[in-house]
Amino acid sequence: MLELEHGFRIVDLHARLHAGPGRPVRGRTIDGEDLEREMHQAGVVRSVVFPGPRKGEQGYLRANNAVARQAVQRPFIAFARIDGPRDPGDGAASRLKNLRSNRSDWQTAPEDVEQYAYDDRFHGFKLAPTRDGLPEPDVLDVLDDVGLPVLVHGGEGFPPSTLEDTLLDREFPVVLAHFGGHPLDRELMHEAVSLLDSYEDLYLDTAAVRYRELLEHAIVEHPDRVVFGSGAPATHPNVAVMEILTLDVTEDAMRKVFGKNAVRVVPGLDRE
Repeated sequence: MLELEHGFRIVDLHARLHAGPGRPVRGRTIDGEDLEREMHQAGVVRSVVFPGPRKGEQGYLRANNAVARQAVQRPFIAFARIDGPRDPGDGAASRLKNLRSNRSDWQTAPEDVEQYAYDDRFHGFKLAPTRDGLPEPDVLDVLDDVGLPVLVHGGEGFPPSTLEDTLLDREFPVVLAHFGGHPLDRELMHEAVSLLDSYEDLYLDTAAVRYRELLEHAIVEHPDRVVFGSGAPATHPNVAVMEILTLDVTEDAMRKVFGKNAVRVVPGLDRE
């Protein structure tokens, strides 16, 4: 695929990296070498990377360390993936389950967050509540203390309303992936955009958002709160970049989405 020429400094806040074991399967997982090549083709100068969901193992300690190792000497910065015992649902069954929940030894504990936060290999955290559960309040308290950004996978199983009830009263910045509407739930995406009026530490990433008019609306109304996410490897970075380049927004707004906003949330992205 040809390299894009666009004149923007682009940083990517959403890329999943293969953590092993075994070889990556293209289309679902990708290793550091291949991801670096694809990012170069798209003119992306720096990317946030995190491991995908675990298979056949408990917890993310090994996967996080594997991703951090691949980030060394590459234009990547690693986010540590975290989990918890709490069910993100808001029904009676979920509430009952949460009353009885206890953190397992392999799930993220407060000391794990501290260790990741003060390890210079990690610059933030990745949370997918429907797959990995929500951390307990003591873990969220430590996330408040360290203040690093948390990239949250939003969608049908964890809609913007649940995000508001569980995480948006906290002190750390939240980047809501997929405009909070994965997979392609337009109503949830509009709901997430409306939350930007009320929460100044909430940002939305563009990964897998295919609705042109919704992207334009969010960027025009909130040019400082939308950040570029490629969603690699599910989407090639070239495709993700072109979706933003073809929007009818100002060049200044585009520069904010492609880089300036993300650098404000994740200072490590300003390095070359």
